[in-house]
Amino acid sequence: MADLGDKDVEKATFAFGIYDFDGVGTVDAIHLGDCLRALGLNPTQANIEKLGGTKKKGEKQLTLEEFLPIYSQAKKDKDVGVYEDFVECLKLYDKQENGLMVGAELHHILLSLGEKLSDKECDEVLKDCMDPEDEDGMIPYVPFLARICERPVPDQIDPFIK
Repeated sequence: MADLGDKDVEKATFAFGIYDFDGVGTVDAIHLGDCLRALGLNPTQANIEKLGGTKKKGEKQLTLEEFLPIYSQAKKDKDVGVYEDFVECLKLYDKQENGLMVGAELHHILLSLGEKLSDKECDEVLKDCMDPEDEDGMIPYVPFLARICERPVPDQIDPFIK
């Protein structure tokens, strides 16, 4: 791959090997998103499908030679939000500008906006990543996003300082 460096090819080959469950040199296209996420990317479900991912197991197999250009394309995609973008979005729900939002609003956002989560997925994400609500039903959203994006949770919660 001309546009992937040796280190990128090495990382991609390693990740590909992890998802080559049968050891035959192919990965089921249903695992394309998982493989790309293992490489530190954050593709949307729509992007995964556009790149050749499938929703059903066994529909399509990818070889490493097919995967490398997909990885290269996914790396170039700038249409994916990052941590800072997500903080800016949740600031819209921070009425007091104090780093807190209503926990029920976060639940609603996860269920209804963007790539919607199922009730079960939403409950699991909130259980694993959200701090307990205070007596007013408020939660700090910066630590939640840090956990979701696998970043260190900041000691001081000030969403207005980057």
